[in-house]
Amino acid sequence: MSFPRIQPPQRLLMGPGPSAIHPSVLAALAAPTVGHLDPYFLKIMDELQSMLRQVFQTSNPMTMAISGTGSAGMETCVVNLIEPGDRMVACINGVFGGRMAEVGERLGAEVTRIERPYGEVFSPEEIRDVVQRVRPKALGIVHAETSTGAWQPLDEIAGIVHDSGALLIVDCVTSLGGVPVEVDRLGIDAAYSGSQKCLSCPPGLAPVTFGPRALEAMDRRTRKVSSWYLDVGLLRNYWGSNRAYHHTAPINMNYALHEALRLALEEGLEARFARHMQHHRALKSGLAAMGIEYSTAPGCGLPMLNSIRIPEGADDVAVRGQLLNQFGIEIGGGLGPMKGKVWRVGLMGETAQKSSVLLFLAALEQCLNTQGLCPSPGAGVAAANEEYLKQR
Repeated sequence: MSFPRIQPPQRLLMGPGPSAIHPSVLAALAAPTVGHLDPYFLKIMDELQSMLRQVFQTSNPMTMAISGTGSAGMETCVVNLIEPGDRMVACINGVFGGRMAEVGERLGAEVTRIERPYGEVFSPEEIRDVVQRVRPKALGIVHAETSTGAWQPLDEIAGIVHDSGALLIVDCVTSLGGVPVEVDRLGIDAAYSGSQKCLSCPPGLAPVTFGPRALEAMDRRTRKVSSWYLDVGLLRNYWGSNRAYHHTAPINMNYALHEALRLALEEGLEARFARHMQHHRALKSGLAAMGIEYSTAPGCGLPMLNSIRIPEGADDVAVRGQLLNQFGIEIGGGLGPMKGKVWRVGLMGETAQKSSVLLFLAALEQCLNTQGLCPSPGAGVAAANEEYLKQR
């Protein structure tokens, strides 16, 4: 039996990830493969680490790309810092905070879950109360909750966690490269991300960084890390100066991340953050003109992941299907208790463009028109254009 060669359709990726990918990043995937200990690849690793430090805004030597998706980054941080019997606090205001808690529980940790409704964020007072009460070894919190579009402030919380003597583990999967992730300024002890969000690289690598307090905690462990593959004690020898064999790294994926990071730094982090915010504001203005509201609490919405309420009477699946099949636009549905209630619209990395915003608003209007739910034709695009004119 023969099979046709792969010919994927062209999509405008405006969901919660992956995002659009620059042609030079795709070209890097097709570059000649070398060995994982080849001098050329070791040079790529050095440069990749240097660029990741700049994007994480850290000087941490132990900054690297885990061979796996963002979930592998999450597990790497938790399994290396938590042992059976350790006390851990997991802050849950969406799906991904819950996953951190589950990893800790599978390790045999005593996990205390604190929760906020989906779309809300945690207050410093809530964090202070739980760390004083539990005295955990580590607290895990999501900086940018992909399932809800909530943007968690960390300034006060970081100080509270450190004053309690706990380690701070932060999920930056959706935030890295889209908004500031200031690891050194905040004293974040361990952070993880994914290659496919605001860095606009295909999924498959998980940038992580560990600060000095995290490394000291690893050195004090009384048991081996439960995962051999994700044991930073072993990975240190591969990503550190020894470059000792640990596993066969995905060579071409590292090429792609190298190019994606190069493009991000060439643009400049401040300019990149401003670009994400610019297009978010235009999208938000357009949606407001169409009578569509955000599901996140006021003042805590992410610019790169817009969680919006499905208009009353709209057919969730039909609208997303029409966007995909007629316009080639992918957006995300809701997860967990938000399923059927929200759409998640991504403006990440290469997707954060004026053309993406205007095309999406026009296409969404037509989809809602099909269901008799568009009271002001053209209002969304007009409002977005007006916002862009203000920003000139």
